[in-house]
Amino acid sequence: MRTSVNILTINAGSSSIKLALFSTDSSDTSLERVLEASITDIGQSTAALCTHEPPESEQTQQLVVADQPTAMKILLDWLIDKLSGRDISAISHRIVHGGPKYSQPEIISENLEKELQSLASLDPEHASVSLQLIDTLRQRFPDIPQIACFDTAFFHDLPRVAQIVPLPNKYEAQGLRRYGFHGLSYTYLLSAFQEAAGETAANGRIIFAHLGSGASLAAIHNGKPVDTTMSLTPASGLVMSSRSGDLDPGIAWYLHRQVDMSLENYNHMVNFESGLLGVSGLSSDMHTLLKNEATNERAAEAISLFCYQAKKSIGALVAVLGGLDSLVFSGGIGEQSPVIRERICKGLNFLGIELDATNNEQQASLISASHSGVGVHIIPTDEALVIAKQAINVINQDTIRVEDGNGLD
Repeated sequence: MRTSVNILTINAGSSSIKLALFSTDSSDTSLERVLEASITDIGQSTAALCTHEPPESEQTQQLVVADQPTAMKILLDWLIDKLSGRDISAISHRIVHGGPKYSQPEIISENLEKELQSLASLDPEHASVSLQLIDTLRQRFPDIPQIACFDTAFFHDLPRVAQIVPLPNKYEAQGLRRYGFHGLSYTYLLSAFQEAAGETAANGRIIFAHLGSGASLAAIHNGKPVDTTMSLTPASGLVMSSRSGDLDPGIAWYLHRQVDMSLENYNHMVNFESGLLGVSGLSSDMHTLLKNEATNERAAEAISLFCYQAKKSIGALVAVLGGLDSLVFSGGIGEQSPVIRERICKGLNFLGIELDATNNEQQASLISASHSGVGVHIIPTDEALVIAKQAINVINQDTIRVEDGNGLD
C-alpha cells in the first residue's frame, strides 16, 4: 500500500538548474514542498548554490561549477544528504520544447528520449542540457521513473492563425510553427488567478506577463491561450536578459556578409550576448541595470527598450483579445520590480490600465487603482509545483503505479 509519494522536480536552464522535492500521502492530494535547491550562473565566476529547507531561510554559497552535469552532481549530493529516509517516487523534468507532437506529460521511455533528441534542433540550448541530466539521473537512480513536462504544451492548440510562420509551407512538416513557451508558468498563473479572482475573471480577457531572465506575454480568453510573444524558439519575442527577442530576418545575412559571422556564432550571439546584456554592455541583470541607469546611458537604454517592447506587445495582444479585463505580472522582474511595472503601465490608461502607486510599491497582489478599468495583479509563479502536479497525474494513471516510492511496479 502506498503511504507517500515523493516527487523530485528538475528545471534546467542554459546556465542554471533548480530542483525541488514535493511530498504527498495517499489520503491527501495537496503537495508539501519539502526542500529546494538551485545552482545559477553555471560556468561563470558568479556561480552560486542556493538551498532552502522550509521553514528555514535560504542559504547561498559561491562555488566553481564548470557545466550542468557537474552542477547536477553537486545538487544530488546535497539532496541525498537531506532525504532523511524518504524514497523518491518519480523525477519530473521541465522539457522546454515538445515540438508539434507533445501536449501532455509522459514517462520518459527509450522512444521518447530518442524523439527528444530529434527535437534538439528546435531548442539546442535547453534540450542538450535536459538530455544530459536525464542520463545523469538515470545513472544515479536507475529504477525511478522520469517524467517529461513540456513547456510548449500550454500553447499546443493555439488558434491556427497564431501558429503560422510566414515562410514556405513545405517547412511546416519540419516542425516550423509558432509554439510559445513559459507554458508551465502560465498553467500555474491561470490556476492561481482563478483561485484569487474567481472563475468569471479567469474566463475573461487576460494578459499574463512572465518577465524574468526569459520574458514573454500570453493572451488568454475563456481560459485558453489565443496568442503569445514567443514563436519557434525561446529566443523570440521580447528583449530578454541575454536573448535578443524578435529581429529583422535580414540581420543574419547582413552580419554574414559584413563580418563573416557564422550561423553558430550568430545563434550564440542572439541567445547569450544580446538583450539587456548586449544593449547595456554592462549586465544582463535588471536589478544591476536599475542601480546604474542614472550614470550609465546604455543601462538606461536597455531598461527603456525592455519596458517599451513589453508595453507595445501588451497593446498588440489587447487588439487580439478585443479588449482587456486583467493584466497579471509574474517572473523575477514582474514580481519584484515596482519601477518596471510602473514604466510598462505608464501611458496605458487609454486601455483602462491605471496603477495604485502605493500598492505597486508595496508589492500588493492587486496593484491597480480603484477606478482602473483593468485589474492589474502580481502573482508569483511556481513552475516546480506544476511539474510535480503533472507527475502525480501521470503516476496515478491506471497503467502506472508507484509503490512505496520504489519506482515502476
